[in-house]
Amino acid sequence: MTSRLLAAVSALSLCAGGALAETAFNRIASFPVASNLPEGTDAGQETSSEIIAATEDGMTLVYTDSPFGVVGFVDITDPAAPAPLGVIEMGGEPTSVVVAKGFALAGVNTSDSFANPSGQLAVIDIAGRSVVATCDLGGQPDSIALAPDGSFLSIAIENERDEEAGDGRVGQMPAGFLVMVDLGADGQPDCGSLKTVDLTGLAEVAPEDPEPEFVDINEAGETVVTLQENNHIVVVARDGSVTTHFPAGSVDLEGVDTGEEGALTFDGEISVPREPDSVKWIDADHFATANEGDMDGGSRGWTVFAKDGTVVWDAGTSFEYAVAEIGHYPEGRSGNKGVEPESVGTGTFGGTPMVFIGSERGSVVGVYDATDAANPVLTQLLPSGVGPEGFVAIPSRDLFVSANETDLGEDGAARSHVMIYAYGEGAPSYPMLTSAGLTQENGAPVGWGAISGMAADADGSIWAVSDSVYGMQPSIFRIDASQSPARITEVIRITRDGAPAQKLDLEGIALDGEGGFWVASEGRTDRLIPHALYHVGADGEIEEEIALPKELLAVERRFGFEGIAKVGDTLWMAMQREWDDDPENHAKLVAYNIESGEWGAVHYPKAAPASGWVGLSEITVHGDHAYVVERDNLMGDLAVTKIVTRVPLAEMVPAPLGGPLPVVTKETVRDLLPDLVSTGGYVLDKVEGLAIMEDGTVWVSTDNDGVDDHSGETMFWSFKAD
Repeated sequence: MTSRLLAAVSALSLCAGGALAETAFNRIASFPVASNLPEGTDAGQETSSEIIAATEDGMTLVYTDSPFGVVGFVDITDPAAPAPLGVIEMGGEPTSVVVAKGFALAGVNTSDSFANPSGQLAVIDIAGRSVVATCDLGGQPDSIALAPDGSFLSIAIENERDEEAGDGRVGQMPAGFLVMVDLGADGQPDCGSLKTVDLTGLAEVAPEDPEPEFVDINEAGETVVTLQENNHIVVVARDGSVTTHFPAGSVDLEGVDTGEEGALTFDGEISVPREPDSVKWIDADHFATANEGDMDGGSRGWTVFAKDGTVVWDAGTSFEYAVAEIGHYPEGRSGNKGVEPESVGTGTFGGTPMVFIGSERGSVVGVYDATDAANPVLTQLLPSGVGPEGFVAIPSRDLFVSANETDLGEDGAARSHVMIYAYGEGAPSYPMLTSAGLTQENGAPVGWGAISGMAADADGSIWAVSDSVYGMQPSIFRIDASQSPARITEVIRITRDGAPAQKLDLEGIALDGEGGFWVASEGRTDRLIPHALYHVGADGEIEEEIALPKELLAVERRFGFEGIAKVGDTLWMAMQREWDDDPENHAKLVAYNIESGEWGAVHYPKAAPASGWVGLSEITVHGDHAYVVERDNLMGDLAVTKIVTRVPLAEMVPAPLGGPLPVVTKETVRDLLPDLVSTGGYVLDKVEGLAIMEDGTVWVSTDNDGVDDHSGETMFWSFKAD
């Protein structure tokens, strides 16, 4: 990963452009947590980077890995090349960690049941990589906060509820509480100083069973505590007394997507309690909460409170809308908590106080200028790994780090990652594509995702389609690639008899030369989605449907058309993978003549996969060649084949279906692997869009699967064809 990144940094600019006088965060590295697994460990072992901290010199990261039961260490002496430093077994589930002097102080859940919770504070000698002491906490710890002066810790003892009991609601005994522990000058805790703060009787919701979730401490030594399930917030003085407490309140929102129907609508309403998760002080008098929600709520945004309980600012729908504009809205969570803001971080960079908000389900981090705590301003959205959970700011090194907890498995899927961003001069490299400025009639954004096929227009536009993730809202997007980032400036909804067309799995688009389009549907007959071609008018109405001939249907497999291009009267479609009559590692390029109705094909020789499979994702035509995207289904360091090739049009003479097919020759135009890591991320698996402008500029895009088991990241970049 690192060698690819370093080789690609100067290879091409994927950045959004702009004046060099700008300052911004840009990702410089991604560290897969699985690379910290001890030798001999099953590579498929689930790992997670959840809560993260840094040593005082900013050279080492320390993170909790709950599934593996360890605390892990990462060397970031060179932040662009993070290196594994191993893990320490904790004898339980580590839930949170902070660093004081040379020690990592981790909360460890050792409970044997929900009804009998227990836990300890583990003191880890960072240099020696060993646990040197423990303190019994009397319950199950969650969040830990270190006082700014390093004099004490506050620890939320959640004693979380059993979601399978009592209808999954509070109250369930025993109740949670807050613990405060003094630290010595060397950073080690004095277990004898442990002080318990009773939080019962405060909340309106289940006052007998507070479940403290997250804590933070300000310069005055005041601890703010969120009781997420109780929808309540408590402020505790240094002496352990409760100075104020108040309900977190609720929000009434309009223009919210509330249905998981396969369409980005943003036309519903919700009225829900905030139920905040993470909390961070912005200054001595204000703190920010990420309103994830749990039992009944989740405001899809975040809030700034004064410590007396006054709401001084609330994001409303603005954060969720911003996430939707860059293609990260998780449609599969519309009926629940939408983008699900869960994590909050703070830090001062270049003299500007900043708040960082993590969208757990959108897998993106919002960066806000909090110079005025009552009016924070969104300045950036950073691409993250899957499920950002913990943040650490290292202003002394101009670094910001996110820990992303979700591990989707070993077999070519995204693993848990720690991602590192540098703050400095230059423009943001992300997003590369946005719909900002394009709105629906109610003012809500035009959301998008899962870009799966593209075509260039002579006017300089690029047209793109999204795939079956949005099956109830098949769409064609016009992209202005001359802007930076590129902008979606128009959306055409595909209709049949005036209603949204259904049963489409769009994977390719070509212009018909008359203002309309040809689109290719990959099809999945097991879901009653046919393999087909569609002629679509400029208004989006389907004017003609062309089914596959019997010769193809007789050898049908699921993996159908993945691109379409038009050469004269002939449409060429790339089949993703072999069908029943294809030789191994050969896929068809299928031809259909729109005048004669004749079908034919040639064979394209694919790379033999090292593991997984290799298929075709796109086809377009420029000059005397057809250009093809060939890729494997792997990501990260496992990825091998992500290339653009070209085939001479002179060889693309279709033979009749059902018989022997000629095999064309291919030439590799570009290895895309360096491009895919040039912004510091891991290799994304689905390169699916390809468009070539008249001047030979090649535009490439990735499919983000509609943010379903995906980070949501979409790359959209260009290079020059020979």
